[in-house]
Amino acid sequence: MTTATLYRSPRATPSVSFELYPPRTPRGRETIGRTIGALASQIPDYFSITYGASGSTRTTSRELICRVLDDTPVTPLAHLTCVGASAEDLSEYVATLLEAGVRDFLALRGDPPAGEPDWQPHPQGLTRASELVHLLRQTAREHLGDEGDEVSISVATYPGGAYADDGTPMIARDDVAALLEKQAAGADFAITQLFYDARHYAELVRQARAAGVHIPIVPGVLPLTDPNRLRRMVELTGVPVPPDLLDHLDSAADKDEAYQRGLAASVRLVHEVVETGAPGIHFYTFNSSRAVLDLLRESGLR
Repeated sequence: MTTATLYRSPRATPSVSFELYPPRTPRGRETIGRTIGALASQIPDYFSITYGASGSTRTTSRELICRVLDDTPVTPLAHLTCVGASAEDLSEYVATLLEAGVRDFLALRGDPPAGEPDWQPHPQGLTRASELVHLLRQTAREHLGDEGDEVSISVATYPGGAYADDGTPMIARDDVAALLEKQAAGADFAITQLFYDARHYAELVRQARAAGVHIPIVPGVLPLTDPNRLRRMVELTGVPVPPDLLDHLDSAADKDEAYQRGLAASVRLVHEVVETGAPGIHFYTFNSSRAVLDLLRESGLR
């Protein structure tokens, strides 16, 4: 069963999934096994495995995917970006994942490597995530025959964090158009990037449906327990954190109180998106299990 089949009929309970990234330090390599074990104990529907800028973590991403395949019963969903590689190179890499047993992918355009002002895209590369969806479909059919049609392809979408003058959430029209393009290319479902106000998720879904997007849209949620991490995420994503949330965390007497305040805010966010009809929750874990497990327990998802 692929991840796409999770959402082909109404669910009694939302799906639960976790994002992991290849460990970057010796300590990370030591602890990733414990993190995977702790998260796998919650019987998630899938793990998504990230893929660094321009394929910078290709080898370690594949190793982590194979570790999930070999050591857990959980489905791995392999991230893939088209920045910095030729179409032929990408197709060959996809073939190695298919041969390893991967049947689930997340197709992303990707970002250029940070700190390389002279970086140039590959002349025989792809430029849009929709093109990568096409390539994944074609490669799956070439290597798996009719079974290739059952490969699951998800894509990213962006609720953002902008507000109109009256305080209502705003969604970029280009982001909705891009999601419609990815659907037309053959995407099965979408996972959102970060947001901090459930109304942004609800507004994205509303506008997407009005534009003709019918694929499921799964909200991506980051536990709000670490104000320093939230500030770093603003630098990485450009999505602003509501000032009142940061003030609430910063005014705590100590880290433990800030953690509990952030956990309570995270539970509210999860409940609010579930109430809008979200088909599942995809948790950004940063390779740490504590906050996610606490959030699962407190929100009643597990």
